[in-house]
Amino acid sequence: MRVCSHVKALCGGLLALLAASASGPVAAADSPIVVKFSHVVAANTPKGKAADYFAKRVAELTHGKVKVEVYPNSQLYKDKEEIEALQLGSVQMLAPSLSKFAQLGVREFEAFDLPFLFNDEKSLHAVTNGPVGKRLLQKLDSRGITGLAYWDNGFKVMSANRPLKSVEDYKGLRMRIQPSKVLDAQMQALGAVPMVLAFSETQQALQTHVVDGTENPPSNLYTQNMHLVQKHLSVTHHGYLGYALVVNKRFWDGLPAPLQSALSKAVAESTQVGNDIALQDNQQALEKIKSAGKTTIYQPTLEERVQLRRALLPVQTQMAERIGAQTLQDIYRATGQKPIPAP
Repeated sequence: MRVCSHVKALCGGLLALLAASASGPVAAADSPIVVKFSHVVAANTPKGKAADYFAKRVAELTHGKVKVEVYPNSQLYKDKEEIEALQLGSVQMLAPSLSKFAQLGVREFEAFDLPFLFNDEKSLHAVTNGPVGKRLLQKLDSRGITGLAYWDNGFKVMSANRPLKSVEDYKGLRMRIQPSKVLDAQMQALGAVPMVLAFSETQQALQTHVVDGTENPPSNLYTQNMHLVQKHLSVTHHGYLGYALVVNKRFWDGLPAPLQSALSKAVAESTQVGNDIALQDNQQALEKIKSAGKTTIYQPTLEERVQLRRALLPVQTQMAERIGAQTLQDIYRATGQKPIPAP
């Protein structure tokens, strides 16, 4: 009888553990809950710095009860692998570029890839910090993902091994892009050949001339040493690159309320810090690229910017059905822009 009681106690404890693991994170009483945070860029980029700041604040706010382990530079997963890894629970947190959520069927996020949709950070944040941005993040719930915040990387520049001044200069160039129908259409509108490549493979592809050029915020270009293999850079600021800080929904929902509250506070703080860093780092990256002496930096004239804008604005109309006309209307309303008339 005594043996049976021990067996029953053991089985009961095992069942309790299984039930706890099904509902959320499990940690020993004296061990912290571990959050694996994977991303694909360098640690010294705006996203990398924001991730490290987040990890630091989580440790402080939870008094060590939660430990965030940050894995930069595709150490765990590459572009195409990371979202599936998050859904499976292999990692708990990511900050993927916004266009990647289209592969989950949430095409509305590709709106952020549209050229000349945002005039500046103010108009951008009117969307990301407002009802439109919140509604888009909520669309991830059904995919097992909880959206926590938007993190800026910045506005993009174009680079290649020939000067990029007029629209004609892009014709025939093989330009690396992220997987995005919008970015594909953007490059085709310029007469370029869009080529999808993982971010971690781009510098080598540029060096070996598999691709001729790319688009990136300056901080990405600099920290990946792309400026060493790109002779020309044009400060076009034609589009935006941003991320969504996301977490495995099952993991997030299973956190005790006080810990979830502490992590939410760390999210808010790291978002503000990261966005400030992005603005500063992109400005500094251009200076560092200039100082390296390998790349000629060109500031388009007003007429050249008008020409580029005129060539790319039709992409907004072209992609309206894919992204969702209502989403675009909501973004136009939030930014104070007038809708692009149909051709």
